[in-house]
Amino acid sequence: MHSIWAAGSVVVVAPFGSTGHRFDPYLWYYDLPVGLQGASKSSDAMRQKIREMQAFFQLEVTGNLDSNTLDVMSKARCGVPDVGEYNLFPRNLKWDKAEVTFRIVNYTPDLDKSDVDRAVHNALNVWSDVTPLIFKKLHEGNADIMISFGRREHGDYNPFDGPNGLLAHAYPPGNGIGGDTHFDEDERWSKDSTEYNLFLVAAHEFGHALGLSHSNDPGALMFPVYSYARGYPLSEDDIRGIQALYGQNPDSRKRKVKPDAPNKCDPKLTFDAVTELRGETIIFKDRFYWRLHPQIPEPEQTLIKSTWPSIPNRVDAAYENPEKDLVFIFSGIRMWALSGYNLVEGYPKYIHKLGLPKSIRKVDAAVYIPDTGKTLLFTDEDYWSYDEIKGMMDSGYPRSIEDDFPGIGDEVDAAVFHYGMDTKNTDSLKVTRILRPNSMLNC
Repeated sequence: MHSIWAAGSVVVVAPFGSTGHRFDPYLWYYDLPVGLQGASKSSDAMRQKIREMQAFFQLEVTGNLDSNTLDVMSKARCGVPDVGEYNLFPRNLKWDKAEVTFRIVNYTPDLDKSDVDRAVHNALNVWSDVTPLIFKKLHEGNADIMISFGRREHGDYNPFDGPNGLLAHAYPPGNGIGGDTHFDEDERWSKDSTEYNLFLVAAHEFGHALGLSHSNDPGALMFPVYSYARGYPLSEDDIRGIQALYGQNPDSRKRKVKPDAPNKCDPKLTFDAVTELRGETIIFKDRFYWRLHPQIPEPEQTLIKSTWPSIPNRVDAAYENPEKDLVFIFSGIRMWALSGYNLVEGYPKYIHKLGLPKSIRKVDAAVYIPDTGKTLLFTDEDYWSYDEIKGMMDSGYPRSIEDDFPGIGDEVDAAVFHYGMDTKNTDSLKVTRILRPNSMLNC
């Protein structure tokens, strides 16, 4: 399902095969001149726009439609142009008053009227919580933000395209159509993760209606790619952006906002977990993961929930058993099994099913050793050896990390297998080189 959000009078395109409509997949949201929108993808103008897109999404800047670029282009997203860093609309458009009115012109049949009212109310409150803005609902007449559901051509010469295409669009503050927010009625709207979540889409689009453009922080609500996540949706990046326009809310209570996405080249960066996954390396940090492919030099950063909605935002440990074609994810006292990108039925399970004592409340790191068929589970200052074939812990464990892996300290945050090792002869183990963790991320 390749869906797109749109805003303003932007020319919007979908990836190959997304909806069956005749769109060129390489026309992106980078202000490509109308006269060049039929240009060859090898033209200088097109290559420049591809480079701008790659820079925004922190991909390798090549100007070519490589696989990493096409992967980003295939994701559900908003259609507002991505122009640089955290952006306001051109000329820093904003409402010049503290009280902004809104009106819900019509309702979707997908939800009860009360659910739509609640989604809109909560989405507006996301922004009023952190600014002095007050939103007043009108039941008739013209409001600053007119909210409606429509299909195809719906009156603004910016048509929707049927199911699984454009999700919604919003216009920046101003007279007339300024601030208006439209949702595609051909989509299925929900109040949870079963379909497109109306609250999250509305909160994103209201950000545009208040004057914000996109953030290139994958954890921000204003990031152009849609993803479902529970909890308070704003990140520090979103708050900085909206407060640059309207200032702080002096009466707001402190909220636990989502942190910015981790910087892969931060010299103090640590990893939560590392695992292989069918030839790729997956590195977990906070609510994100980096995906490294041998043929793609630049790592791709993604929200965990965007790929695996059913696993927690924080991963403690992970490992792959390639013989079983399974990846195991640990968080707290539970573990999940993934077959590729799908959750295995019957999970999550408690980590104590592996044979760990009840006193162990989480696994710090895990690594599978193909040479021995054993998985090493690191907990605090000790580690355990789990026999994958027998499905039980080996006798003689736990053992000391510091004693058996001299030189790396007494605790392990993350572990991954490379090149082979002899865990039966721990006397031969020694540290040969110390690198920063983000050296794996080309830093």
